Amino acid sequence: MTKTSDMELKEVMAQLESMGSEQTKKVFMKHGAKEPFFGVKVADLKVIQKKVKKDNNLALQLFDTGNGDAMYLAGLIADPQAMTKKDLQNWVKKASWNMISEYTVAWVAAESKYGWELALEWIDSDKDNISSSGWSTLGSIVAVNSDEDLDTKALKGLIKRVVDNIQSANNRTKYTMNSFLIAVGSYVKGLTEEAVKASKTVGVVEVNMGGTACKVPDAEQYIDKVKKKGYIGKKRKTAIC
Repeated sequence: MTKTSDMELKEVMAQLESMGSEQTKKVFMKHGAKEPFFGVKVADLKVIQKKVKKDNNLALQLFDTGNGDAMYLAGLIADPQAMTKKDLQNWVKKASWNMISEYTVAWVAAESKYGWELALEWIDSDKDNISSSGWSTLGSIVAVNSDEDLDTKALKGLIKRVVDNIQSANNRTKYTMNSFLIAVGSYVKGLTEEAVKASKTVGVVEVNMGGTACKVPDAEQYIDKVKKKGYIGKKRKTAIC
């Protein structure tokens, strides 16, 4: 780490601390956030993102602080194409709560060179935060890649895997498996009906949401709403948001 980048890291961390609030901390903690973190709203993180844009070296430094706000910001400014497999493995192991494991890590991994490979490895993990990150990565992959670039046969196998295992899966893994069904049904035209059929077979998915008002979306109903809007198969420009 150079002296200049070290100063830059300190400056960003100081700015994050100044943006934090106890109220936001309380909200995040209800959703599973773990210390240390300052409680910075995502909208405020995006203010920093606009100034920094892409800086993969700074992103790696921010993530390694272990501070939740810094880790989320790291995902916003990371350059997925510059991320190594080792970087991504480090991130998924250090992800402290679902906002990091299922958003930050998954988004960056999905746009990296190793997204598909690592996602398939992660979903085999018996650790909830790692397997849920894997399923989230798969959901982002189908959202941003053209159907022609996707392995349809493999995706069908993953749909079957969800049907066979979702009800006995760990808590956050269960949630992200359900989200994967929604993503496939919404973004991959040729698999919409298969995803809907899978949702019907799965039935109600119960996830412990930690006493928050958040609910598990019904995959069939969600896909139907996307269909009615005429958005089936409409891809996203980027997974990172």
